[in-house]
Amino acid sequence: MPHTVVFLHAHPDDEALLTSGTMAKLAAQGHRVVLVVATAGEAGLSAAALRSNGRLGDRRLAELDASAAAVGVHRLEMLGYADSGLATDPTPAPLTGAPRFVDADREEVVGRVAAILEQEQASVLTSYDANGGYGHPDHLTVHAVGAAAAELAGTPVVLEATVPRDRLLAAAGGVNRLLPRSWRVDLEPWSRAYSSAAEVTHCIDVRGQARQRRASMRAHASQATADSGPRTLGIFTRIPPPVFGLVFGREWYRQARPALSQADRARFTGVFDTLRSS
Repeated sequence: MPHTVVFLHAHPDDEALLTSGTMAKLAAQGHRVVLVVATAGEAGLSAAALRSNGRLGDRRLAELDASAAAVGVHRLEMLGYADSGLATDPTPAPLTGAPRFVDADREEVVGRVAAILEQEQASVLTSYDANGGYGHPDHLTVHAVGAAAAELAGTPVVLEATVPRDRLLAAAGGVNRLLPRSWRVDLEPWSRAYSSAAEVTHCIDVRGQARQRRASMRAHASQATADSGPRTLGIFTRIPPPVFGLVFGREWYRQARPALSQADRARFTGVFDTLRSS
């Protein structure tokens, strides 16, 4: 039986890094994939040459279209809020006419997302874990909005996209050892990011979607480099294909709705594994 899954993300490229394999796998299996993105990511870290004309948001939306096409998204919905910027370097004022996502009327945002869930009769919503991944204010807002919207719409299952910290650090450390020193990623901030392995409930095998996942990441070319050098996404897409398939062969989620008791926790391997019992 085909289902609809709504993927809620904060910025273009978040879907590529966290859920692109799952989206491609579901689409290939005949399920409906809906991607909802809160902002255009116009405050993202990019090289100055890409920001100079004030059109970075437009470029990132075009990149998002390409990423969505690469993984087989059936519907792409933009909420149109302004990028709030990083917690360490927040956007002082909206770069667009819309309010920053963190400042937007929460009831309005929740209502808009809930309306999409109801219209699509979604079986599953994915959002972010309580840490908002690496703590970006817009990611934390997605976590709160997703939980409230699913409650309002009566969506049966909420899966929070995450990464088990121990696996993340081990994999990133291995990649770092393969890279020139100037390309290596600072792993210290990642030690406090995402979720512990004990909290992860779903591990989705997306090795068969490596080509689509790589294409999704490569679509976001504006996020591959900054004036300081290559960024994480750019480094990832330079990994040779055989190694890429191994490093990015899994995607992880923490089930938030309905909550699972510690005794019931298991490494579910399918998005709909808990739907029948929810």
